[in-house]
Amino acid sequence: MATNFRISVHRNSENPHLKLMGDFDGISAHELLSVLKRNCNHGSKVFIHTSCLGDVHPFGLSVFHNHLDALKGRSLELIFTGKHALQLAPERPLLFDLTISTVPPSASSERTVLSPSPVRPR
Repeated sequence: MATNFRISVHRNSENPHLKLMGDFDGISAHELLSVLKRNCNHGSKVFIHTSCLGDVHPFGLSVFHNHLDALKGRSLELIFTGKHALQLAPERPLLFDLTISTVPPSASSERTVLSPSPVRPR
């Protein structure tokens, strides 16, 4: 794992919020997936805040996107916020019960996080 990577987890009502800090590499991607599996219940909205990330390595993105099937069957809505939101949100449509949304950096306050924009397949 990138030596400076950390994930801060807190809950707002029933929704987990994950604040990613430091550099995002392959091992960091596995750590994020592990935290998602441990902290997310069926039907949860999970907010993944990305503004405190430093370098986002292409390999880390690849690992994260290619292993999202580890969340299969959890019926989650992943809402990415912050300056790296579009980068971390997967581009391809997923074949299982995950919904992916992003919130632009200018709108990522607590008031506007409630109306995310869906990611469109490219």
